[in-house]
Amino acid sequence: MNPYTKLISYLSLLLGTTITISSNHWMMAWTGLEINTLAIIPLISKSHHPRAVEATIKYFLVQAAASTLMLFSSMTNAWFTGQWDITQLTHPTSCLLLTAAIAMKLGLVPFHFWFPEVLQGSPMTTALLLSTMMKFPPITILFMTSHTLNSTLLTILAITSAALGGWMGLNQTQIRKILAFSSISHLGWMTIIIIYNPKLTLLTFYLYSLMTITVFLTLNTTKTLKLTTMMTSWTKAPMLNATLMLTLLSLAGLPPLTGFLPKWLIIQELTKQEMTTTATAIAMLSLLGLFFYLRLAYYSTITLPPSPTNHMKQWYSYKPTSPQVAILTSLSTTLLPLSPVILATT
Repeated sequence: MNPYTKLISYLSLLLGTTITISSNHWMMAWTGLEINTLAIIPLISKSHHPRAVEATIKYFLVQAAASTLMLFSSMTNAWFTGQWDITQLTHPTSCLLLTAAIAMKLGLVPFHFWFPEVLQGSPMTTALLLSTMMKFPPITILFMTSHTLNSTLLTILAITSAALGGWMGLNQTQIRKILAFSSISHLGWMTIIIIYNPKLTLLTFYLYSLMTITVFLTLNTTKTLKLTTMMTSWTKAPMLNATLMLTLLSLAGLPPLTGFLPKWLIIQELTKQEMTTTATAIAMLSLLGLFFYLRLAYYSTITLPPSPTNHMKQWYSYKPTSPQVAILTSLSTTLLPLSPVILATT
């Protein structure tokens, strides 16, 4: 891919995200989302593989439909109330349409079908952007409109996303698909709490992004795409794989790692809101995700490959681990003791 094209795409991504998260007017937010969609398309399709082209078309159609729904929602609200301000979304039909549009943008159940397929057809770095940065503008819009949205509908979407994200990830062998279902499951945790404590949703998103970026960069360093190649990556970079295991367990939400903090706070907040049944249900559903994270950790570190391998060995030239991966891994595993400081700053 031409470096100038790549630079323009990345700068457009930054511009689109900045426009959306800093705007108060619906048209500006929609413009930022459209810039984002158009900027990521060359990055998804740059390999020119049929799977990448298919992923690009799926992504474009879904995002175009979601943007149209969002525009329709804001126009309906402006028609009935005369308000174009994002925080003044008060009309019930507009709230319903916006919830559907944001669910499509994020990949929440039942609008999740496109996300694993698009991630599987994308290069690893583009999959990283789709899982983290591209989720930020829709979550910001959800954050700004959370006080007017239907709490029952959001709770149903969240519970089904946590359930399906864990359930569908159980039998996957492609790592990008596993991380896609992991993303859907985490989005369920973020959505369930946004009505009651929106700042906690943002904190959960930041920590999820931190851990996901670490996992993607580690896998990109070892050139691991499937569970079978993950088994043999131990011999390439033993220390990197050991830290990958810790990051995966942190993503699963096990104490005393960083990923335990958002789940602990969300369950605590749901209990305060007298939603003990919901808190119990989503905590039990996270066990499904824990299973496939443990399986990934097992494949990456605990399983040594047999001597006679059945598949072709990949050519590998040793590259030293970048300092970014080292710093991100440290943050992904050791932030729990700093939770009072983190909560004070948010």
